[in-house]
This record gives sequence, structure tokens and C-alpha cells, in this order.
Amino acid sequence: MALSQRLRGAGIAVDLTATETFSRSLAVLPPIDRGRLYWLSRITLVRDERDLAAYDAVFAAVFADAVLPVDPNARRQPRSTAAGASDVNVKVPATGSAEQDGAGLPWVTLPSVTGSAAETDLALGIPERLPSRLTGLLDTPFDELDPAELAAVGAWLEEARNHWPTRRSRRLVRRTSGRRIDLRATLATARRTGWEPSELVRKGQLDKPRRLVMVCDVSQSMQAFTRTYLHLMRAATVSADAEVFAFATTLTRLTAVLAHHDVSIAMQQATNLVADRFGGTRIAGNLRTLLRSRHGTALRGAVVIIASDGWDSDDPEQLRRVMARLYRRAYRVIWMNPRAAAPGYQPLAGGMAAARPYCDELLPGHTLRALENVVSSTR
Repeated sequence: MALSQRLRGAGIAVDLTATETFSRSLAVLPPIDRGRLYWLSRITLVRDERDLAAYDAVFAAVFADAVLPVDPNARRQPRSTAAGASDVNVKVPATGSAEQDGAGLPWVTLPSVTGSAAETDLALGIPERLPSRLTGLLDTPFDELDPAELAAVGAWLEEARNHWPTRRSRRLVRRTSGRRIDLRATLATARRTGWEPSELVRKGQLDKPRRLVMVCDVSQSMQAFTRTYLHLMRAATVSADAEVFAFATTLTRLTAVLAHHDVSIAMQQATNLVADRFGGTRIAGNLRTLLRSRHGTALRGAVVIIASDGWDSDDPEQLRRVMARLYRRAYRVIWMNPRAAAPGYQPLAGGMAAARPYCDELLPGHTLRALENVVSSTR
């Protein structure tokens, strides 16, 4: 089978019938030497005289230096490869005149022609989802980026398809990995096989998007991070149907304006709507307003992300009581604090110390990598 795949890669038409014939011929006439194996494979696998040259090249590349395990003498006296390795490797010529290091592979695998070992490691790794212009900005804090770099980061957040949280509903749907048997669907399928249930149809619980609520601090101390967070909020609104709010001294709902199909218009409308941006901060008062509003029901069973540095002009005791109420209503509370990335940071004073016991996660949101961790923690 592996030899057939290599021949197909060289442009030789080898069908499954020819491969089966070759396998049967090996049982009838065991290949005790390379010459017999050559004629067995050539007679059964090659149907066109014009393919003989390509076949000879593939056969030589695969078996010229290989020691066949069916040869008893070869098992007793294994020959070393050109590289001096103990295992049986074949040097497969890559494109070009010079032989590349690391191109030798066991003949039993018969993969496609590969390049160097470094190239192989890159090919097997997980590809970077960031565009090349943003690779160097992965760990750069947002407050150190220039306006052009911030615009590029925002554009990438708009285009990225983040995986938002889901929940298992009580509704049962057809699933191949389901634990229950769908009797009705199984009987319906059995009508095509004379009422013999040859296939068991299974069903399982349906995954539905979990509610997501984001509340972003747009006060003066958060000015360097506000634009990036707005793009993240818009991505959540469009792809996860999230409820998003901004606050400084008053609370403003941005769900409708950020859902606009044009990014620039959505950002401009959000900027115009938040009249108190880059001013003071009242975290406790605004969270209390959200809990008491008609949108407070959206918090029930939701993942709540609060983006703020925790600098609050309200009394810390008020924030503690509001956070305790929010914690009881929500499914999960994540506080995204860009100041938390500072070495040795501890939420020991002020509003952050009062809110920390009621947060499932306290994460920094100062870089693209940190934002990815925040999104991952919602699942």
C-alpha cells in the first residue's frame, strides 16, 4: 500500500485492484531478493510502458539502500545507512541537486518528499493565527503601541473568530457521540433495511451559546486600553450575541451601536454615545445600576467580564456588596485588569481588594496574548 502511494505521487496511475494483486503476489511468490520484488511490483503495479522510467526511479529511491526485513541474512547483518544511523532509512531526493539534511525517512512510511528538519518542525507545529505584521506585537502592552498598531490590533480582533462559552441544554439532538439511543430515528432508518436495525442512531444534549456580558471601564486611567477593549466587545456582540456596557461615572449600553455592520461607524457611534469617557470612575454605582435595570436579567447564568483597573471613587464596602450579588447571579465572573500584569501585583487595597473574593479569575488584559487567555477562560 505504501509503495502504491509513492508511485501515485510520482504520477503513475495505480488503482486499488493493482495494489490488491501485488499484495496477493507477495504471498504466492515471496520476495527473497530485491530483483524478485522489482519484477513482482513492476508487473502488477505498472500498466503503461511510459511509466517505466518513473517506476524505476521510485523503486531505486525506496529500495536502493534499504535493508528488507524479509531477508534473513539482512536481519543477521544489518547494514548502516549513509548517515550512520542504526535504523533503516532511505534518502529520498528532494527537489534540487543537493541532498538536504533530515530528508531520510523509513521506507515503510513512504511519506511525501520533505525538506529539512527545521522545516518539518514548523510544518508539524500549530500555525500562528496572527498575521505577520502583528506577530511582534503579541506580548507588547497596548499602552506602548502607536495609533497605527492599535488600529491593526483592533482590525484583527474584528476578524478573529473567538470560541465563546457554551452550555449543555436539555434538548436532545442526533449526535454520533451521544450516550442515548434514538429509538424513533433507529426504527426510521431500519425501514431501508427490511426493518433490521443495522444502524443505531444516537442522541445527546445540544450545545448552546452561554450568555456573555462585558462591562468596560472607559475612565481616564483606562484610556490606553479602551479602544482595544471596544473592538473585543464588538467581536463578542457580533459572534456571541453578547450584552456589552461601558462606564465611567454613568453606565451606557453599547450593544446596539457596536452591532453595526461597519466597524468605523460602530466605533464612532460608541464614542459619541459615552459622554463621560475618560473622566472619573464609579464601579460600584454602575454595577448596581446594571443589576437593577431591565438588562440585569441577562446576568443570570452568564459569563461576566469586567474590564477595569479597580480604581474606584465609591466606597469599597459598596463594591463588595454589589460584587457579592453579581457573583450569586452570574455563572462565572472574570475581572480583566491590565495593571495585574505588573511584577508583584497583589489586589490588596481599594476596590480591587473588595472585589477579588467574588471573581473566579483575575487576569491581565494588557496584550494580545493576555486577551486570548481571557477568552479561553470563559469556556
